[in-house]
Amino acid sequence: MRIDLNSDLGEGFGRWVFGDDQALLSIVTSANVACGFHAGDPSVLRRTAFDAAARGVAVGAHVSYRDLAGFGRRFLDVPAAELTDEVLYQLGALSTFTRLAGDRVRYVKPHGALYNAIVHHEGQAAAVVEAVHAFDPGLPVLGLAGSRFLRLAEKAGLPVYREAFADRAYTPEGTLVSRNEPGSVLHDPREIADRCLRIVRGEPVQAIDGTWIVVEAESLCVHGDSPGAVDIARTVVERLRTAGVVLAPFTEKTSGVDTER
Repeated sequence: MRIDLNSDLGEGFGRWVFGDDQALLSIVTSANVACGFHAGDPSVLRRTAFDAAARGVAVGAHVSYRDLAGFGRRFLDVPAAELTDEVLYQLGALSTFTRLAGDRVRYVKPHGALYNAIVHHEGQAAAVVEAVHAFDPGLPVLGLAGSRFLRLAEKAGLPVYREAFADRAYTPEGTLVSRNEPGSVLHDPREIADRCLRIVRGEPVQAIDGTWIVVEAESLCVHGDSPGAVDIARTVVERLRTAGVVLAPFTEKTSGVDTER
């Protein structure tokens, strides 16, 4: 059994520090780095890219709506061509710093409201796919299983990987419960770790209404801004390794490299 563990990092801005990036970079195998539109400024992007490269953590572009005030968690009805350009802009910004760090952007994972919108929104999903393909037609994308985004990305020839969320509740349909709903975010590290192991084993997990669903994934996400994120990530890793699960970046399957973190 093998799985990637990712987290949203580089989400500070100016004097504001957000999450414990250093601690999480010592635990996770992939880092979804904010690209300046929902969080992250040039100095934060550069520091996070360099720190991830130094630790051998794969860097992904965490592209978003242009929504600093809302932390990228508000749907924006952006015209498709404009959204494509904004995703390309973010990829270019992060790519500059990964190159300076002697690395490169390894994958793309949309953030927040954009991530949720392109599960079903055909036009915006196509716009994001167009941007990624224009930037690098071999660049992997990470998203929710069954989403329009992943289907269109696969059709465009992009390497596609599925993600499960360690600390978020699911609907019976396999989508994420809105953060506005009670019980949408999970907090108990042991409960989360046990659920992660079930996902890795291909076993069903409970949705918010008590029904059981199967969540397919090559990567697990622990949100860096969740309370207790570091403790959650450590508990998940300990539980998985005790069960014999190998933790490694999912992008190694694309590059042909196969090394355990």
